[in-house]
Amino acid sequence: MPLAALNRPTARWVSPATAADTVAGLQSALGIGRLTAAILARRGFSDAAAAQEFLQPKLDALHDPSLMCDLDRATQRILAAIRASEPILIYGDYDVDGTISVVVLKKTIEILGGRAEYHIPHRIQEGYGMRAEVVERAVERGVRLVISVDTGIRSNHVVEHTKRLGIDVIVTDHHLPDGELPPAFAVLNPNRPDCRYPNKHLCGAGVTFKLIQSLLMRGGLTPARRSALLDSFLKPVAVATVADIVPLTGENRVIVHRGLSGLRDVRNPGLESLLAVAGLDIGESPTAHQVAFRIAPRINAAGRMADASDVIELFLTSDRDRARVIAEQLDGLNRERQATENEVLQAILAKCDEGFADDVRALVFAEPGWHLGVLGIVASRLVERFSRPVFVLSDAAHTNGDADCFSGSGRSIPGFHLLDAIETMPDLFTRFGGHSAAAGVTLRCDLVDDFRRRFGDVAAARLTADDLRPRYEIDAEAAFQELTERSIREVLSLGPFGFGNPSPILRAMGVEVAGPPKESSSGKQLTIGFRHDGRTLFLKAWDFAERGEILRAGAKLDILFQIEDDPSGRKRGYGSWCLRLKDAVLHGSAD
Repeated sequence: MPLAALNRPTARWVSPATAADTVAGLQSALGIGRLTAAILARRGFSDAAAAQEFLQPKLDALHDPSLMCDLDRATQRILAAIRASEPILIYGDYDVDGTISVVVLKKTIEILGGRAEYHIPHRIQEGYGMRAEVVERAVERGVRLVISVDTGIRSNHVVEHTKRLGIDVIVTDHHLPDGELPPAFAVLNPNRPDCRYPNKHLCGAGVTFKLIQSLLMRGGLTPARRSALLDSFLKPVAVATVADIVPLTGENRVIVHRGLSGLRDVRNPGLESLLAVAGLDIGESPTAHQVAFRIAPRINAAGRMADASDVIELFLTSDRDRARVIAEQLDGLNRERQATENEVLQAILAKCDEGFADDVRALVFAEPGWHLGVLGIVASRLVERFSRPVFVLSDAAHTNGDADCFSGSGRSIPGFHLLDAIETMPDLFTRFGGHSAAAGVTLRCDLVDDFRRRFGDVAAARLTADDLRPRYEIDAEAAFQELTERSIREVLSLGPFGFGNPSPILRAMGVEVAGPPKESSSGKQLTIGFRHDGRTLFLKAWDFAERGEILRAGAKLDILFQIEDDPSGRKRGYGSWCLRLKDAVLHGSAD
């Protein structure tokens, strides 16, 4: 079979198709500009009332927590444990979603007068998921109730073992369940088949937040105290919601909008120190983009490179000096993570240069010695680059119970359900789980080639060549002249932007490159002047160095771009927003 270097695929541009009268109706009813109205219409908000609700999300749009299956039963059991002074073990996960879930639930139990200890598995030594020996040690300390957060939905054997010890287990999770639910006292998961909870896209901390809502409602607190606590907990839960890449629509949008707005007023020493080392100003609400690329990586760095228990201490300590020390440690671990990630990524890209079969539909990379803590993020980088489902694996011989095994993470593209794909080959794995966009697996070293072949076969059967090209859904046409301060503020008000509510993609046709691009000192960013509609604007561009042939001065291009809030520019006295180049082709040549 012929081999060729694996190149970045060309993108498909999908043009907007919105009725002019719908756009005009939204403009009139909401008092907004054409650009914002066109974006709303493109995203299905043809009704002014629905669009207004989207633009101004309110707390009363949060769903009744009692709609979640088993939630009342779980609430009663936890309150009974608090009243009886039973020690409670919270069993979490080592990522942002898991650690924040532990923090907010532990604080809630303690506020209501209970006692809660926690366990966060060590990624390298223990791996993902619940382990029976951890529960056994907790039982010896007198624990009578175990609550899992962001984990446990596929830990049937551990839950069964715990049940035989006479210990109740409450599972709270958002990952897709297996064919049979764990035999727990209560299972809180909006994705269990019999659950009628409307929002199926809560992250783990979101599920924990619904439990907290219920506990506070029945915990004997005054309405004012309850409301203040919920607002306080929404701040870290919003961070987890952004970090876990769940759709920022509906209830999730309310959580993130309210939570990020609340970060203007931070009183938790750990969160304050974390914002500081991430270069964010206290008193300014961070964007979802800043959460995803500055805050979340520093929290995740502990679980990737060391011990995620440091994150719990960071958020629970009242000692500001200690909080600063931990935040600086996380910042250092994040720099270490970046270097390690880049090392693995460059090794894989070198393999890509060696060539692949020309019809490859999915990629599996495996190598002994790669750091297990960075494999998921490396897989994400490769999906961005090659627009294919990717797994990245490394040897797990040094992890507890996984001798002679490879473990790792996978990430996917739209239209290819990763968990469904690996569920077609369960005989290969000692452990696996995940959801449509991300999954983790552990398998014997001698089965890696089989996995690569079978995973590739599934992808070949389910994906066409066109599926492997990134799709850019254009939200609106935009002339440079209509990019006023008012119109840009309106577009940014459609945020927080992220998965499910991406930053709008705008198209300008027939723009002229105004001069040679200027390269940043790092060489990673270009600044390019474009002239259009009698106005010149400068756009930032990442990863465009290899496409310099079309960016010559005087060239006529069609471009896709996004508007981004720019707090750093604001601090330096420049504008409060910037434009980011998303794609560019010669005028009239877009597919």
